[in-house]
Amino acid sequence: MVTFLFTLLILIPIAVAIDISQRVDKFLAHSDLSVGQIIDEYYKNFIIYYANTFMPLALFIAVILFTSKLSSNTEIVAMTNARISFTRFLYPYMIGATLVTAMALAMNHFVVPKSSKERKKFEKEFFNKKRWKDDIVENFSLQLNDSTYMYLKSYSFKSSQGSYFSIENYKGIELVQKLTSDNIRWIEKDSTFKLTRYKLRKIYEDRDSISSGITLDTTFAFTPKDFLYKSALAQEMPSDELSAFIKISKKRGVKNLNAYLVEFHKRTSLPIASYILTIIAVALAFKKKRGGIGVNLGVGVSIMFVYVFFLKVAEVLGAVAGVNPLLYVWIPNIVFGLLALYLYLNAKK
Repeated sequence: MVTFLFTLLILIPIAVAIDISQRVDKFLAHSDLSVGQIIDEYYKNFIIYYANTFMPLALFIAVILFTSKLSSNTEIVAMTNARISFTRFLYPYMIGATLVTAMALAMNHFVVPKSSKERKKFEKEFFNKKRWKDDIVENFSLQLNDSTYMYLKSYSFKSSQGSYFSIENYKGIELVQKLTSDNIRWIEKDSTFKLTRYKLRKIYEDRDSISSGITLDTTFAFTPKDFLYKSALAQEMPSDELSAFIKISKKRGVKNLNAYLVEFHKRTSLPIASYILTIIAVALAFKKKRGGIGVNLGVGVSIMFVYVFFLKVAEVLGAVAGVNPLLYVWIPNIVFGLLALYLYLNAKK
């Protein structure tokens, strides 16, 4: 665990130094931006994010370094002569992996999303050039429940206004009510919508009732936040909030939620990978090799980067509509789990 923390503390300053070299001109461009604000609002959250990201890599390297040191000192030979099995030899490693996994799960599901929200808010304010399209949603539709559907031609988050709004209520497959308006505006203070030039049509068995007016203040079972469906938002939601959001969105008929599901499942699959990477690292490093720690470290880091590559490819493919995101997120763990099983059985011999 000391080696793990030491490795993590080496990787994080490198990441911070690289980021500072890339961002320094943007920091200097804002004269009102103090060093304290940069550290508190950006780098504090930056370190939390990358510490969590580097955990599997740091654990993998730490296990290789520690086990290679044991091997080079012929301590593992002494253990083998004392008839200590490879399975028993793994016990302390599994305890360490469990501690890291528990910490990573807590960070992934609760700490990192809140931290990412603060970091991205800072980036949006000081780093990113805002485009006018970022504030506008076009041709947006939403299923509010089994019988209610709404549609907007466009909505601007900057002005909190939209155009050509309609909401329809059905009984089975028959339309029973339709409300339309030329303009819709969100009143945040009252949590209401103001409709301009509206028309309400109610359909009965033998007649229709149509009423209209200039303005109408009303409430609906949605807010402007529901008009945003961006995969980046998933990274800013704690897991309980993200799970509730996915359930509500499914009921509302949102077509492709795979990017959100990938983010949700990834928060569990990555920490669980600690066990797999630990077994692989121990199996690679427990035998004394010519070339020592350098050979073990080279092979181990190569395997780690292959794993990261598989992980990123699986995330991209899992976000595509029509596929099973749970399967794609766990594919790297399944493949490397089989590799870990092979190395474990081979090492036992």
